[in-house]
Amino acid sequence: MSNDKQSMNCSANYPYDKQWLSSVTDHSYTEKILLEKEWIYHGNLLLVNKNYSLKNPKVEGLIAVDKKFPDILMKSEAVDMLQQTLNKIGSGNKIVPVSGYRSLEEQTMIYRDSLRDNGEEFTKKFVALPNESEHQTGLAIDLALNKEDIDFICPDFPYEGICQQFRETAPDFGFILRYIKEKQGITGISHEPWHFRYVGYPHSKIITQKQIAFEEYIEFIKQFDNKNMYIYKQGSETEIHIYYVPVDINKTKTINLPKMPYQISGNNVDGIIVTVWRRANEKEWELFRN
Repeated sequence: MSNDKQSMNCSANYPYDKQWLSSVTDHSYTEKILLEKEWIYHGNLLLVNKNYSLKNPKVEGLIAVDKKFPDILMKSEAVDMLQQTLNKIGSGNKIVPVSGYRSLEEQTMIYRDSLRDNGEEFTKKFVALPNESEHQTGLAIDLALNKEDIDFICPDFPYEGICQQFRETAPDFGFILRYIKEKQGITGISHEPWHFRYVGYPHSKIITQKQIAFEEYIEFIKQFDNKNMYIYKQGSETEIHIYYVPVDINKTKTINLPKMPYQISGNNVDGIIVTVWRRANEKEWELFRN
């Protein structure tokens, strides 16, 4: 990826991810990117669950989600978008973070303690096994309505008031409600109204609008390639094109990306997802696609 990284703000209502977002500044038509196996395991669109464990345990760019909670961490771009969401709804101190990034050791301890205190049935419903937890990515956050007693495993985050305002606003800033009731059979985790996952915009909007689980979204995007992209329209002037590139773990692969802002993320399964921002009148992109 180009070293010229910048944040794009084509719309004040839909901020963009700072990490992995690049703009090519030379005069070449495209930029060649060499993809290797490790690309699969980096980015904001990592699917982590009982079937796809975390392959890259090293998480960089962790910062506190709030200075009042210095021990609760997330990746910096997720923190930025979380704070923008909370500011947008004017939450003040009504919503508090409960759990963010967890190391392997911490997730192991939480799972073991839950088995001891709550039993196997409860633990399997609400606590992921070590290396199968999204919290280890630095992209997940558990939130709670601020009150005197807050349950660490199942915090109260009701479908009303300020909490519901957050839930409805979060997709505009890259967050999804990860474990919804209707998708328990797919996610393998019981309904968690408090657990939000940062995937970045517009993926968060697409997932929420289609009412699908993140697992389903990863499969959905696989039907689109650089000749047949999924197009998300942002207003009348901007289009966001999304497509999937399979990566053979035994080989390297070169892809061409246009001279436009783009984002690359592995899916932690078998390939990468490319997201390209373009203006509707950019003819060069049409030539690239065809």
